[in-house]
Amino acid sequence: MSNKTDSNVYTVLFAIGMVIVVGALLAFVASSLRPKIDENRRIEKQQNILYAMGVNENDESSAIFIADKEVGSEFEKYVINQLVITNGTDVAEDDQAYLIDVKKEQSNAKEGLDRRLPLFIGKKDDQTYYVAPIRGKGLWDAVWGYVAMDKNMVVQGAYFDHKGETAGLGANIKERFFMDDFIGEHLKDASGNFVGIAISKSNGDPLNSDKTDNEVDAIAGATITGDGVAAMIKSELRLYVPYFNSLNNF
Repeated sequence: MSNKTDSNVYTVLFAIGMVIVVGALLAFVASSLRPKIDENRRIEKQQNILYAMGVNENDESSAIFIADKEVGSEFEKYVINQLVITNGTDVAEDDQAYLIDVKKEQSNAKEGLDRRLPLFIGKKDDQTYYVAPIRGKGLWDAVWGYVAMDKNMVVQGAYFDHKGETAGLGANIKERFFMDDFIGEHLKDASGNFVGIAISKSNGDPLNSDKTDNEVDAIAGATITGDGVAAMIKSELRLYVPYFNSLNNF
């Protein structure tokens, strides 16, 4: 007499049962971890925004965020308004703007839907900062950043990061020697046209003294990553130009 456990029906039912049990366990774990995941996401985004504004714990060479336990209070202290921009100049206040998923908004735009652009207005040492989150493509995977500007679209600070760029090469976009070069750079040319900031191997300005040339020095051995960052800056920040133009019309 054959054992019931040797039958194909038993094997299929056992497999189905295991899928249901494992699926239920994974769903429970995901649900349990969701609040922690959301909290970590909030902390990271707020740290990035503050970093671009110059609210950080940097030493002479390293990029260091505000401590996790302090970021919430520091964000409330320095970020005075959060905006969502649609259609260039339609502006609404939203105190949850930092939760907007830039990647998802890019996908919506490709499908013909309105894209929401978050913008964070900060105040530090009597200076107003406008911080925009941006996202693009490096050599291997996604790159992203937060760029702080004044009302004339002159960069006041920047933070860049990546998912999978090469260590010691493209990954250096998140090092201070690269990010600090953007401070003071103009996103518009002398005629007031938006041109972005090129990342050039032939910049000829290694000390980055000329802030009106719309260029910074490239990272050696990271041409494609640098091109991706430059393309990201140009394509993403261009979307904010109508808003900044409206600021200067008053």
